[in-house]
Amino acid sequence: MGVFMVLQDVSEIEKKMQEAPDSSYEIGVAIGTYLPFVVLILVAYLFYYYSKKRRGSE
Repeated sequence: MGVFMVLQDVSEIEKKMQEAPDSSYEIGVAIGTYLPFVVLILVAYLFYYYSKKRRGSE
């Protein structure tokens, strides 16, 4: 089930882009598509950084 949440329907995104009223809507769709992945990468990096820092202080 997790795999389905990660993978997005590309045809649905392309359909939204084609039906977009203006270019700012397209930018919003692009940001909304990639933002969850960027946040996930940042959270993973923070976990890595803090665990590395904690391991070094012991």
